[in-house]
Amino acid sequence: MPENKIEIKNLYVSFGSNQVINNLDLIVRKGETKVVIGRSGVGKSVLLKCIVGILKPDQGSIKIDGVEVTDLKEKDYNKLRMKMGMVFQGGALFDSMTVEENVTFVLNEFFNFDPRVVYDRMKESLAMVGLQGLGRLSPAKLSGGMKKRVGIARALCMEPELILYDEPTDEVDPVTGDSLTNLINKLRDKLNVTSVVVTHDMSAAYKVGDNIAMLYRGKVIADGTPEEIRNTHHPVVQQFVNGKARGPIMDDENLLLDYGV
Repeated sequence: MPENKIEIKNLYVSFGSNQVINNLDLIVRKGETKVVIGRSGVGKSVLLKCIVGILKPDQGSIKIDGVEVTDLKEKDYNKLRMKMGMVFQGGALFDSMTVEENVTFVLNEFFNFDPRVVYDRMKESLAMVGLQGLGRLSPAKLSGGMKKRVGIARALCMEPELILYDEPTDEVDPVTGDSLTNLINKLRDKLNVTSVVVTHDMSAAYKVGDNIAMLYRGKVIADGTPEEIRNTHHPVVQQFVNGKARGPIMDDENLLLDYGV
């Protein structure tokens, strides 16, 4: 069996004339949590969509468990998706459905599971995220952090080997964000899953990441342990992780600062 869960080489993705992913290489080892950081618009969410098969790259290779997936037919990719859980930014819940219906949506909509199996998985998934007994509520009754947990429970309902998190701490307060990072770590340890976490929240990145990769101009410019990233001398990475306005990122925008804009 391959040691790496995901191997990405020479990946390119563009939208018209906009080259979003530009010769990107990335490795995610089995059982690790790989955090992908970078500014908005650098291709972090696009990368996740390529892994899960929502987007097809212009060129390049994506291997999952040693299998090249970029040429898979939809039917074959669906079999692979049964081993994945995707946690969308903001939760992406259906307001017209209850929590239970949201958590079981993918299983009921796309797979032919026994209803009793689906129900048991739903109960277990809600318990793992601390929302047991709340399945009959509507999303409107939930806080932002609880909606995030429902999104995670929906991913867990797939009993995944791989979980993809898109900005899991976005739009929540720091205390709620920290509780979500604790949950991500707990699930990694309990389920022994491989995780890819996309974020620009450096507190979360340092806390959950076994390794952190930074995207800039469509490619990975640094990849290392949290300690290596924290102490990097790379000027772009250093500016981003320290949240500094001045530096090599967005030079044109930084020029405005000299004029008090």
